Amino acid sequence: MRAFVFGICMFLAGVLPAQASITPPDELVRSVTNEVLEIVRQDRGVRSGDPDKVMALVHDKVLPHFNFRRMTMLAVGRDWREASPEQQQRLVDAFLTLLVRTYSNALTQYRDQTVAFLPLRAASGDTNVQVRTEVRQSGAQPIPIDYMLERTDAGWKVFDVVVAGVSLVTNYRSTFAQEVRAGGIDGLIRSLENRNRELEQGAART
Repeated sequence: MRAFVFGICMFLAGVLPAQASITPPDELVRSVTNEVLEIVRQDRGVRSGDPDKVMALVHDKVLPHFNFRRMTMLAVGRDWREASPEQQQRLVDAFLTLLVRTYSNALTQYRDQTVAFLPLRAASGDTNVQVRTEVRQSGAQPIPIDYMLERTDAGWKVFDVVVAGVSLVTNYRSTFAQEVRAGGIDGLIRSLENRNRELEQGAART
């Protein structure tokens, strides 16, 4: 269930439509979540693990609505300032690819989970909000998921997801810091790109 949760949280929060700049974020997440869960229930290609279909779904629905640059900055932490603009872009690209490849498979693990939406604790003028939900499944404890969104000129963008108290970006920070200490920014880039190649090769063998 945990793999499903990490994957679906990216997918559900990622399909935010263009009117997100005027739609309250909690209402937005609620309506889109219900719509997407229905798609996942009915789409045999996604549920059977068709890699092309799942990857296309993530690219089409998720990527336009996540601020991957900010996510990467948060994950890299203070070492981000030491990276050149070219290195920063390579980090963003590699981290984006890692997240997409890591969690695309989780969309195929949906079974009978439901999502409950908790009251939004935010003022009308807030530009950063936390949308709280719970993934529930019979016979298991609910797993809390917090979506962290920022309001931009282009609409609401997700910059972090917190699952059971664990921040997605913070979860990577210590590993990234170790990679930088061992091999510098270029070492971190190589590590991410190597991991992506391994995941790609593993997907090709299945």
